[in-house]
Amino acid sequence: MPKVLMDGNSAIGEAAIRAGCQCYFGYPITPQNELIEYMATHLSRRKGCVFVQAESELAAINMVYGASVVGARAMTSSSSPGISLKQEGISYLAACELPAVIVNMSRGGPGLGSIAAAQSDYFQATRGGGHGDYRTIVLAPSSVQELADLTIRAFDLADKYKIPVIILGDGVLGQMMEPVEFKQEAPAVLPVREGSLRGAKGRPSKIIKTFTSNPAELEEINWSLFRRYGLIKKQETTFETFMIDDAKLVVVAFGIAARIAKGAIRNVRAEGLKVGLLRPITLWPFPDEAVKEVVKNVNHFLVFEMNMGQMLEDVQLSLEGKGEVSFYGRPGGVIPTPSEVSRVISRLYYQKGLK
Repeated sequence: MPKVLMDGNSAIGEAAIRAGCQCYFGYPITPQNELIEYMATHLSRRKGCVFVQAESELAAINMVYGASVVGARAMTSSSSPGISLKQEGISYLAACELPAVIVNMSRGGPGLGSIAAAQSDYFQATRGGGHGDYRTIVLAPSSVQELADLTIRAFDLADKYKIPVIILGDGVLGQMMEPVEFKQEAPAVLPVREGSLRGAKGRPSKIIKTFTSNPAELEEINWSLFRRYGLIKKQETTFETFMIDDAKLVVVAFGIAARIAKGAIRNVRAEGLKVGLLRPITLWPFPDEAVKEVVKNVNHFLVFEMNMGQMLEDVQLSLEGKGEVSFYGRPGGVIPTPSEVSRVISRLYYQKGLK
């Protein structure tokens, strides 16, 4: 298929349609409004599909809940403060074992913050975000092509494991334009998920709910969810390595920060510094085994994020006290350049006496 030039938000929309998304519910917020516009224009033209600009983020996530109950592939999107408003609904989706895709084109925070790109929603995404013991799969793209590819993967994972899946992007990825190749066509017949509520004719009625007055029953629901989370960890963890074979120092970064780090690593490689990159693609499940493998040969790590050090905690937990970990972060929507990160890497490399 020929490549087309698209901004990241529109690429998500097109990929979602090609993945069989039947229902989109959203509420405007910068920097992801192009996605709402794209779905309003294109999804509503497909027979059997629904686009609704909801009256609020709370309404949007609960519309996703209802659509998922009846077996539709459903999606919503927002940016940082809007995703915060959706957290109760995401917890309900997880409790009811309902698939959904939630896109967060994150921006600077805390609070209303700024409309500039940031990565300060890592904790919210990877720690559940809402109330209760639950997880969501979290995918972190670093290019417009990957936004499209991971959107399709998100729908498949959501259905496979009956779980909400979060695509954690940012304002840069949503707004930037790159060539994209779409590798599948939209399905001619929209799927209906097995076990969804489509009427009770010929079977006993089924109630999907999250409340029970029996603690033992709720405990078993939690154990059942966590057995599934263990399976996801074994089967769905993904990451990328870059120039890591001979590295003396490894940068760990995700999303757009990893894109910046690659440019920085090319710069310092040109100066003879042996530096590589480990990029988690699934932020949950986090690729802790990959980190454990790298530390067998590398003792020095630099975690680079556009926040105050959130993924840093997962890297430290994965290392289990092995290796030395340094951190460089720019919060609040400040976007560092590859040259800036190159200087940080070089300074650390020589401070540690690496040769």
